[in-house]
Formats: sequence, C-alpha cells, structure tokens
Amino acid sequence: MASDHEPDDQETPPDDGASAHARGSFFGRRKGHKLRNHQADLIDNLLPHLALDIGGGPAPARLAELFEGEISDVRLEIGFGGGEHLIAEAQAFPHIGFIGCEPYVNGMAKILTQIEALNISNIRLYAGDAAELLAWAPPQSMPRIDLIHPDPWPKRRHWKRRFVQDATVAAMARIIKSGGEFRFVSDIDDYCAWTLAHLKRSPDFLWTAERAIDWRQPWDGYTMTRYGRKAEREGRVAAYLRFRRVG
Repeated sequence: MASDHEPDDQETPPDDGASAHARGSFFGRRKGHKLRNHQADLIDNLLPHLALDIGGGPAPARLAELFEGEISDVRLEIGFGGGEHLIAEAQAFPHIGFIGCEPYVNGMAKILTQIEALNISNIRLYAGDAAELLAWAPPQSMPRIDLIHPDPWPKRRHWKRRFVQDATVAAMARIIKSGGEFRFVSDIDDYCAWTLAHLKRSPDFLWTAERAIDWRQPWDGYTMTRYGRKAEREGRVAAYLRFRRVG
C-alpha cells in the first residue's frame, strides 16, 4: 500500500503515464514518522542482506537464484505497505520466492521486523521504484504480480502517477508467464474502473471474472491487510480483480 497522503504539486495536464513511468513510478513520501531504534537497526543491518541490487548487473536468468534453498518460482508484490499480505503468502508457500517492492521506509521497517521475528527466508526486498524492477526482471520470469490497495491519486491532474498505466501493463506482460496473473485490489471505485479499462484494452491480459461474486469477494487464501480492514470498517467495498496473461 502506498502513502495515504499526497505531496504538494503544481497543476499539470493529464497524460497517458508513459513519460512518467519511463522516469519512474514512485511519487509518494519515502519516510513518515521516526523509526524506533530496532527498526532503524534492521534497515541498516538486515535490509542489505535481503535487498536486490538491480543496478549491479543484469538479473539472473532464473530469479530463483536470488534465494537460498529449493525455490520453484518467484512472485512479486508491489507496494506491500505494512507487509501483512506478503508475510502471509511467504509463510503459506515456503518453496516460492517473494519479492516485495516498497519505497516507503516505514513500510520496509515493518516488514523487516516481521521477517526477523518469524525467521522468514523466502522474501527479498526492493526499496525503490517498481517500474525499474519490472524493467530489470527477465522475460516470462514470474507467475504472478500483486498490487494491493495502491495509492489511488484521486485528483485528475495526478492520474499519471497511478501505477497502472499502459506502459506498466506492457512491462508486466513482458515478465508474467503465459497463464500467470496480475491481481489488483482497491476500495476506490474510480481506480478499479481505471485498472479495468487499461487491462481490458491490453491484448496480453484477460479479466477472469465470470460473475459479480468473482470480484466482490477476495480470492481463496487472501490475507486482509490492515488498510483493507480499515476500509471495511469505514464502509468502503473493495474489488478483487484478477487478470490472466494470455498468448
């Protein structure tokens, strides 16, 4: 989950997002409240052992090589917020490697605390721009990418800052395996409609829903995030969208 707040910005005309995402897709705050001492220690000492260095050379042909042990496949969660969903998935599927992308320092500190406490070994982290990570990953290298409660950037002049753009849809199509999925969750109706429009016009993805219940209820095994529970308490209904990679 991205930051709930927007930085001040000057009025800019909307565009298709391609230029913004060519430069990078992160526009939120990188740090919020002050980290506790142990959190700061984890950022300094644990994160370097788990962080991906995408600037240090090309990605391995098999992303499983980024992990120790028997890893059969690798999945990505973009903007994991407090890490509730990502931690639950890593525990449920110990033979799958998970890459979590989150430029927000406080979110990174939270997930590091859980990784240490639960002794989780199948998570790697990227504290930067997801667009750069998508460009770095090898073609057809992942069976699934999750984007859960991203920042909706509700103001029209900020729509180009939304992660879902034609450019990022194409980038995900490049690295998701045939038959794999992009999964999206949001309680913001406008962003759900935006995402549907972008994915449905892509020749690379097929919306899997056949009836209303398919997007009104979480998929099997879904772990509700702290933000998702808050949205429910406040009466906002989330949509759970799944798109299959075709071709």
